[in-house]
Amino acid sequence: MVLFTITDVNPEHVFQNGIKTKITTRKETKLLQQLKTAALAAQKNAHAPYSKFRVGAAIIANDGQVYSGCNVENAAYPLGQCAEASAIGAMVTQGATQIQQIIVVSPNDEYCYPCGGCRQKIAEFAGAETPVIMMTNQGQCTTTTVAELLPHAYVFPLDEEQD
Repeated sequence: MVLFTITDVNPEHVFQNGIKTKITTRKETKLLQQLKTAALAAQKNAHAPYSKFRVGAAIIANDGQVYSGCNVENAAYPLGQCAEASAIGAMVTQGATQIQQIIVVSPNDEYCYPCGGCRQKIAEFAGAETPVIMMTNQGQCTTTTVAELLPHAYVFPLDEEQD
């Protein structure tokens, strides 16, 4: 699924946190705007009283619906949940099984890449070439793929009889 129409012949490639990414210099489509709007709305509901680092995420799933989530911190730190995990949980709760695209919205002017655990969670429900978009609070976006974020994702070997 394509969310952008190309307006630049050679999009600029940069390295962010050691990952080759494309800075978005393309015209947004309605779908990308829906993802951004959902992620920004979720970000406003983040429960981040300890870090004050509010993150929102939104997914377009294989059922065509947009699912969003925010980070939820807890005083017992390991019990918190990232925005990406919240969005995935919402998607699965509604019966969708595949991430087509995901966006993660940062509360500052730097891109907020998914943590290692969320990269693995995204890989559980997305193909290697699934776009992962990061957006700053200024609206700047960069796009990468699941494979670029997690090149050696763990995949559980299922028997053909298992589902």
